[in-house]
Amino acid sequence: MSDVMNTDYQFRLRDGLLGAQMLFVAFGALVLVPILTGLDPNVALFTAGLGTLVFQVITKGKVPVFLASSFAFIAPIIYGVQTWGIPATLCGLAAAGVMYIILSFVIRIFGSDILHKYLPPIVTGPVIMVIGLVLAPVAVHMAMGRTGDGSAWLVPETTAMIIAGVSLVTTALVALLGKGWLKLIPILSGICAGYVTSIVLDVTGLTAALQLAFDPGTLQNWTKPVLISLTPIAGKAWLAMPAFVMPEWKWEAVLFIVPVAIAPAIEHVGDVLAVGSITGKDYVKDPGIENTMLGDGIATSIASMLGGPPNTTYSEVSGAVALTKAYNPAIMTWAALTAIALSFVGKIGALLATIPSPVMGGIMILLFGMITVIGMNTLVRSGKDLTTPRNLIIVAVILVCGIGGMKFTAGSFAIEKIGLAGILGLVLNIILPQEKEDQK
Repeated sequence: MSDVMNTDYQFRLRDGLLGAQMLFVAFGALVLVPILTGLDPNVALFTAGLGTLVFQVITKGKVPVFLASSFAFIAPIIYGVQTWGIPATLCGLAAAGVMYIILSFVIRIFGSDILHKYLPPIVTGPVIMVIGLVLAPVAVHMAMGRTGDGSAWLVPETTAMIIAGVSLVTTALVALLGKGWLKLIPILSGICAGYVTSIVLDVTGLTAALQLAFDPGTLQNWTKPVLISLTPIAGKAWLAMPAFVMPEWKWEAVLFIVPVAIAPAIEHVGDVLAVGSITGKDYVKDPGIENTMLGDGIATSIASMLGGPPNTTYSEVSGAVALTKAYNPAIMTWAALTAIALSFVGKIGALLATIPSPVMGGIMILLFGMITVIGMNTLVRSGKDLTTPRNLIIVAVILVCGIGGMKFTAGSFAIEKIGLAGILGLVLNIILPQEKEDQK
């Protein structure tokens, strides 16, 4: 057991399988972000692996974490892709990584308390809530069988809601009742359950039967109900280069996405503390929170420059570390190498592309709700009185402007929703006078 619990970096061939298991734990969440946002899953696998290796180099292989797709950026990526396209959105995401890098140097100079001074929970909590709530309509549209913007039907409503319900319930039950490794993969379990349900409905012909019973009018122009087509998989090669995409400069995308980095940057500190509590090491001091954030920022920028989603430390993998007591950081090297190897398997991306939208809709209902609850919990744990004028103003402005879609435009410059809400919260926290109890 002492060998397993070793916290020093020791790269050994026998740890390869354990590293692959760590990737399996992260896989569902890792590919969920590109599937939802229109990015390439194979590229996400490659950049997650590469980002983890970069992080390990910068932190001198001292922290057993795996970096992969960040949920905090789902909303801005979806909006950015719809508004400016993928290359321009990647520019904004790369800039978010630069924001991490800047914050790491600020911490290096002024200490970590500077973050809590200018970005307290009264700002970050509502911003996280906005990130979750702004996409609530997208989750509902997809769960009901429509496209994310609700403009077109993809799957008959009754069938879609059954599939989404199976995905949602399975994810929730695994998270609540799962034991051991199973408890660490609720998202992957939900996706698998929804996918199997879709196959059963296709094979048995229940897709058309259900819609005929509940809403026959929608079948008039629908002659061949197929939820899953495996044809694209057959057309993909087993080995293929990931479809890398280079960013394209766009000021609007940068100004919209960079403020979103505020919330996950604060969460990064909590993630590092959580991993440290698992292994019994103080990573805030060694290798230093300034270095872990620097590694996260560089990994995020590199990922975005190649067409992948921003990176973040994965709590699922930290849970697996706690379960297995496999504290050797080199195990994450194996997980990263496995992710890079799988990114060159072309059929993986093709298979993931066949997942019906209601499956993802069911997962998204829970996912976006969880992000919102994390924001609420951030506020609650801060212990601040939200009814005082100062706190009430900050929280109210962030929530209403973010969820309501407030937009500020000046010539070609434009910023709105999450980005505008984050900036407003930051500015209000700086300019509004402190309450008397906070000055004591």
